[in-house]
Amino acid sequence: MARDSVPPEVNGNGRFLLPREQFIPAYLRTHEEGRLREKVERALAALADCTVCPRDCHIDRLADRFGVCKVGRLARVSSVFPHLGEEDVLRGWRGSGTIFFSWCNLRCVFCQNFQVSQVGEGEMATPLQLARMMVRLQEEGCHNINFVTPEHVVPQVLEALPQAIELGLRLPIVYNTSAYDSLESMGLMDGVADIYMPDFKLWDRERSRKYLLAPDYPEAARRALKAMHRQVGELTVDEEGLALRGVLVRHLVMPGMLEDTRQIMNFLAQELSADTYVNIMDQYYPAWKARTEAKYAEINRPIQPAELEAAFVLARQAGLWRFDTRWRHVSRFAVMRV
Repeated sequence: MARDSVPPEVNGNGRFLLPREQFIPAYLRTHEEGRLREKVERALAALADCTVCPRDCHIDRLADRFGVCKVGRLARVSSVFPHLGEEDVLRGWRGSGTIFFSWCNLRCVFCQNFQVSQVGEGEMATPLQLARMMVRLQEEGCHNINFVTPEHVVPQVLEALPQAIELGLRLPIVYNTSAYDSLESMGLMDGVADIYMPDFKLWDRERSRKYLLAPDYPEAARRALKAMHRQVGELTVDEEGLALRGVLVRHLVMPGMLEDTRQIMNFLAQELSADTYVNIMDQYYPAWKARTEAKYAEINRPIQPAELEAAFVLARQAGLWRFDTRWRHVSRFAVMRV
């Protein structure tokens, strides 16, 4: 690969470069040390009086009952495929191996995937079926296994992982979350997740109440992000610019909410690290209830170019500098050849 086709982490001083041959997925070490089985047992026990996420529903999900997340004993999966729309550090040339879980522990009124998160489209999956999904994505050439919206199914993911390892899984694991995670789940994922990709949505408690139906979201997100950073640190990549370990934070710029953006960027720089890798996203558009209900009229519009520009200014003023950009071009022909 030409050197000008990889990101600064590789072309520069190598501070965030981890040679691929030195990388061992965290879960393999945990498995070899005998700690993964202990985590599975703890996680399944937690389902009996569920506090897997900050909702603390105290429902016996082992008995196939459910609370806010609407998921009982088994996880529900909406889709499994190599995703070429993720960040370049994840999708590479052959895609990020995404497993999209159905339902969600948030109720975002603007959710663009509401058919999956709010309606629950998908099929139940046993632990063995989940394990086979992971291995199939690896066999298809994906660069990582990307669990999307896993906050409410951490025990089910952990339960499937030993079987996936036995089937030959060796890829980095991406925990792709809304950041509405409990510290209990973060502890279970410690030594399992290689890459955390939280979406820090809102800072303000009342906006979180109105738009996410979770007033405690900002506090929960801050706790979770600090735990993630303690576990894996800043994002590191291999020689080809593919993520191996660390935190990658997404932030969706919302209409008229630049104060939330300012607070979030300051938090990332001051409480995590100024070297935090951030994707400031411009793809908000009115969806779900934000498009149809009058009480959300203020967010029934796309963001303006000036708002996105201001978001980057706020991030730079906070001291952040590692921003996600599209630096790799993947042609349809190239993808088909792999």
